[in-house]
Amino acid sequence: MKRTIEFFLDKNICGDCLDVMSQMPDACVDLIVTSPPYNLKNSTGNGMKDGRGGKWSNAALINGYANYDDCMPHAEYVNWQRRCLAEMMRLIPDDGAIFYNHKWRVQNGLLQDRQDIVSGFPVRQIIIWRRKGGINFNAGYFLPTYEVFYLIAKPKFKLAKGANSYGDVWEFTQEMKNGHPAPFPVALIDRIVSSTNANIILDPFMGSGTTAVVALRNGRSFIGIDISPDYVEMANKRIAQECMQLDLKMVG
Repeated sequence: MKRTIEFFLDKNICGDCLDVMSQMPDACVDLIVTSPPYNLKNSTGNGMKDGRGGKWSNAALINGYANYDDCMPHAEYVNWQRRCLAEMMRLIPDDGAIFYNHKWRVQNGLLQDRQDIVSGFPVRQIIIWRRKGGINFNAGYFLPTYEVFYLIAKPKFKLAKGANSYGDVWEFTQEMKNGHPAPFPVALIDRIVSSTNANIILDPFMGSGTTAVVALRNGRSFIGIDISPDYVEMANKRIAQECMQLDLKMVG
């Protein structure tokens, strides 16, 4: 059953993103900024399976997500992500865009560059997010130090005035003081949101709530979805704190 967009505005909803997005009307959000789970437990070389864990060693992710299978067969994972992207495409208008963050990795000696996920979607640009740190457990290739954003854009999408002067390689340090194992840095999402004229921003894998916090700081509306009750609670606390701070600033 389709609901009006007002039902979803400025809410962080606990649920399966495909189920929730299916209830949303066509062309109802201006921008989607998201990073799905990376299927990390189904990996051949990052230390997740043998307990070393790398940067996840002190995070809950070493034991897997509580509400999500992060060890799908690769073909199943790809199919799921393509279904998610197809639904996201339905939700954006002709001047909308999706900033889809993913990580390239080497599997069984070959590069897994996510083309099997994004092939056929209108990828306009690949933005490199260079992040510091990391551990490489494999002597067969150099230490990966970046992730990518696929800018998947409808035909009429344009950046906000002046934003096109940014290059396509962005350096932002990973967020370390966060209970989520893989949170967005606030500055990174602010770069995206402030570079668009979007009024309504959706993150179907909201996690710790960074997209919502940045939307609020930029005077935009947000819609969040996450399957984990724990992450929804975490995000809602951050959102409530941000709203309080914004109210204080407005009063002052």
